Amino acid sequence: MEKNNNEVNRREFLKVTTKFTAATIFIGLGSSALFGANTGNQKKMSIPTVTLNNGVVMPRLGFGTNTLADAVGVRSVSEAISVGYRLIDTAHIYGNEAAVGEGIRQSGIDRKELFLTSKLWVDFAGYENTKKAFETSIKKLGVDYLDLYLIHRPRGDVKGSWLAMEELVKAGKIRAIGVSNFDPEQMKELLSYAKIAPAINQIETNVFFQEKDLYPLLKGSATQIEAWSPLAAGRGGIFSNPILAAIGKKYQKSIAQVCLRWHYQRGVVTIPRSSQKAHMIENLNIFDFELAESDMQTIATLDLNTTQFPEWK
Repeated sequence: MEKNNNEVNRREFLKVTTKFTAATIFIGLGSSALFGANTGNQKKMSIPTVTLNNGVVMPRLGFGTNTLADAVGVRSVSEAISVGYRLIDTAHIYGNEAAVGEGIRQSGIDRKELFLTSKLWVDFAGYENTKKAFETSIKKLGVDYLDLYLIHRPRGDVKGSWLAMEELVKAGKIRAIGVSNFDPEQMKELLSYAKIAPAINQIETNVFFQEKDLYPLLKGSATQIEAWSPLAAGRGGIFSNPILAAIGKKYQKSIAQVCLRWHYQRGVVTIPRSSQKAHMIENLNIFDFELAESDMQTIATLDLNTTQFPEWK
């Protein structure tokens, strides 16, 4: 993935266009908040939430961890939690579940305050394999339940995997289940036998790939859209795009903040990833401005209608 040049571009743009403070953003997701109780004394800015189709409450902005492994992963997760993230996303294939778990422990936060996601990889599709893979994941993470468990890709015995995940929900081991990278036909097939409808479809969507076919279908369904790599992992020159830069200058916001706000206004949950604490904080500061409809329409013109991650196809 493109890292060095994009990271430099992002930092330079931040210096020029953004005046932000390193204020901590906080969301309380303890058991009382999850069931709608009013805590009454939160003075810090809260990350907005969405209620999934089974009543579970999920933050609309979280922290992605793909490629953040070993010591970097531990530090990044701990720092992300310290600055206010409560939704943490990982997966078996990332090879960092143990690091994520250690980062959570080092943060000192109560597990119940977090919304933790992991994903089932294709090698473990099927009923029995899914149950074993789930147990391996929670053991590595050092937790006894997941808030969200996703089928990472629509491969192999999806039906068997879904049945196992439904049973894990009933057993209280998973609070919500969903899928990732499922297209409309694959969603239709899943819904033909699912007793529990998927709460999430985590897909590639960004300003260069706006999913103009899948997006409206999901928006009109009971399945919440979540974007992996919502900043396109820096690909396509996103952090030096002149159109996004001009919009950012208008609001005194960075390109990353403009993109994340665009997702937010489209009703998409996002999980941006960064190993830089300043960027973690920057990504949280998107709730004090609103993109005008004209800016939303301008961003729509950036759609190339093609994946920025061809290696995933």
